[in-house]
Amino acid sequence: MLLIPAIDLKDGHCVRLKQGDMDQSTTFSEDPAAMARSWVDKGARRLHLVDLNGAFAGKPKNETAIKRILAEVGSEIDVQLGGGIRDLDTIERYLDAGLRYVIIGTAAVKNPGFLQDACTAFGGHIIVGLDAKDGKVATDGWSKLTGHEVVDLGKKFQDYGVESIVYTDIGRDGMLSGINIEATVRLAQALTIPVIASGGLSSLADIEALCAVEDEGIDGVICGRSIYSGDLDFEAAQARADELNG
Repeated sequence: MLLIPAIDLKDGHCVRLKQGDMDQSTTFSEDPAAMARSWVDKGARRLHLVDLNGAFAGKPKNETAIKRILAEVGSEIDVQLGGGIRDLDTIERYLDAGLRYVIIGTAAVKNPGFLQDACTAFGGHIIVGLDAKDGKVATDGWSKLTGHEVVDLGKKFQDYGVESIVYTDIGRDGMLSGINIEATVRLAQALTIPVIASGGLSSLADIEALCAVEDEGIDGVICGRSIYSGDLDFEAAQARADELNG
């Protein structure tokens, strides 16, 4: 089970939001590259970046900060990024800068043809982010709820050739209320590609519960507010996950 620290970028700073609300943000660092370095030094094997401004604007807005992070740690570990990625040129630019995975969210739902093109052009580098509430997928920085079922879209995008799916329960994100294990397992069981859990991670108990269902196809979890607030000790949690899963 891979524990993946999240670095959410707003106006060039590392922040956390509550349930995706840009007006409810807490700034944890004004130097995201230094924050990335600190997680790598603590044993992180992958990082999860989100361009929050980009997610709402529909185009990259924190590219300078992202490239500084990639320059700092991109040669050492895999880095994945989502938020405002809507065209192939942007994907190519980020991959050339050292990014390993691009996460396509809203654009995958609204423009499946773009996702297919991305998978064809950049096979092995495309992850889909499915953000949902009560099983229904949300788009546009979580501001719009669609009628699409998570499992149905997951199967469709799997057929396109995406590498994996990041599944976020947006009702729990930033709330420290615990991972929605049941919904994450349901999605993973329906797919043959890996699922990365996200939203609400709060404690070592969550890690242990995820490790218990790792064989269903869940191979990572994104760690956000809990590792910044101190509710979860990242190093201890990764060590426990490694112990449980050999």
